[in-house]
Amino acid sequence: MPTIRADIGAARVLCTDRARGVSVGPYASRNLGDHVGDDPAAVSANRTRLEDELPGEWVWLRQVHGTVVLTDPTQAAATAPADAAVTSIPGRVLAVVTADCAPIVLVADGAVGVVHAGWPGLEQGVIGSAVDALRTAARGDAPVRAFLGPCVHPARYEFGSDDLDRLATRFGPEVRSTTLDGTPAFDLPAGVRVALREAGVEALDDVDLCTAESPRFFSYRRDGVTGRQATAVVLT
Repeated sequence: MPTIRADIGAARVLCTDRARGVSVGPYASRNLGDHVGDDPAAVSANRTRLEDELPGEWVWLRQVHGTVVLTDPTQAAATAPADAAVTSIPGRVLAVVTADCAPIVLVADGAVGVVHAGWPGLEQGVIGSAVDALRTAARGDAPVRAFLGPCVHPARYEFGSDDLDRLATRFGPEVRSTTLDGTPAFDLPAGVRVALREAGVEALDDVDLCTAESPRFFSYRRDGVTGRQATAVVLT
């Protein structure tokens, strides 16, 4: 299947899968993560191929499951740990890599953003921080739209009861679910929706694809050692 693409206003969005790359073994074949044990030359080749598909100045973040948001970063500045970025500069491509965590794109008039949100970052408020930064970078009070790329869904996301209780207290009962085996599960897409609503974002486009269910995508939950796909956005 082709790379997922979407146009949201003046923004172009791209989500990769694991096909059409040069990595081998558990990273086959389009691994874009440079921190998972893959051959650095293969990762570099995969990134170069992707960058040719969406021309611009690419910025890859050093993700740590935190809440830091970079504003108008260059690739040189993106060596600092961060899990979100926003920019008002046309042609600057912001990218996150994931293998079950939620990749979120934010779009407003004159600015775009990207967020890496696993459950720790979600709980700490990375989405709200990114929306605030986007509104500061955008022109006026235009509404914010969000896009959720492939991530793990509750049917395959078994979760410890203590952590689930705490997250349900924070985000509400809609984040509680069950796996295919009937065990407690965390609904990550539901948590993203709640966090976006709390930040005043109602418009969400969700590709509704589970990374752990489909062999099309890398999934740490399913495979352990694995690669990463990317979600990227650029303001045209």
